[in-house]
Amino acid sequence: MSDLRDHVVLLVGGVGGAKLALGLAEVLPTGSLTIIVNTADDFEHLGLHVSPDLDTVMYTLAGLANPLTGWGVEGDTFRAIEMVGRYGGPTWFRLGDSDLGTNLLRTVMLREGHTLTEITRQLCGALGIQHPILPMTDHTVQTWLDTDQGPLAFQEYFVRERWQPVVHRIRFVGAEEARPSEAVHEALEAASLIVFGPSNPFLSIDPILALPGVREQIAASDAPCVALSPIIGGEAVKGPAAKLMAELGVDVSPVGIVTHYRDLLDGIILDRVDSELRQPIEALNVRAMAEQTLMETREDKIRLAEKILNWAEENFE
Repeated sequence: MSDLRDHVVLLVGGVGGAKLALGLAEVLPTGSLTIIVNTADDFEHLGLHVSPDLDTVMYTLAGLANPLTGWGVEGDTFRAIEMVGRYGGPTWFRLGDSDLGTNLLRTVMLREGHTLTEITRQLCGALGIQHPILPMTDHTVQTWLDTDQGPLAFQEYFVRERWQPVVHRIRFVGAEEARPSEAVHEALEAASLIVFGPSNPFLSIDPILALPGVREQIAASDAPCVALSPIIGGEAVKGPAAKLMAELGVDVSPVGIVTHYRDLLDGIILDRVDSELRQPIEALNVRAMAEQTLMETREDKIRLAEKILNWAEENFE
């Protein structure tokens, strides 16, 4: 019987997911963790292919991420984007100068015919990252939100409009025609434990699950699947998850998270402030653990990752 730590697969989006990725990366040996990252947030800006979630996870694991924001490069300067503004160009999406270098090289390599998976592998290797970070697909998928201000591409909604428009529907344009990469398929096939990070279920995890065959592969897997709730005490730790859930008529609680993921979850980790929800969650045939889930320090991330792994071993092996 394989150990649940043999091949952990983590599905994530941006900052919250990157924090858990770091914790697991510190706990698990090389070769035992694969991180699958949402790319439906990718977009073209100033002629560059920008992959915000991939870069957030990559910078976090490389020890480069800005600790104040969770994204971007620590100590980065913004001379280039300031010059763009001087010319009257768009500055609402602030690419730092070091970050600009990442996106310049990615764009050049894509134009040369390399896949996003190949490019990410090269960038991570250059930064000394030991665990594979995989784009969810090498095809183009784009998140669009139908709002009270009309249809908005994800970055327009999230960054330019600061996620204030009311959302009526979310669409993943191109998902039906896209395919998960072979590396993603192989990682899920080999998984001993599948973890949904504390990323926005609707904007970060759902795009991955929308790819043909991914939801079905997870549902059919012998590996237990557990989620870390992004909702604590009826609020999102960061970003629009709680606001979005309310707008879409979903219970803003870990119960709503479990209901949303439906048949995929075997377990969920919720914060201690939500411990009274363990019983209604377990009534849905999903095991629940209440734990301190706020990850503010590196030690918090490592401690929580170890707790999750220990709990999974105790309950699903």
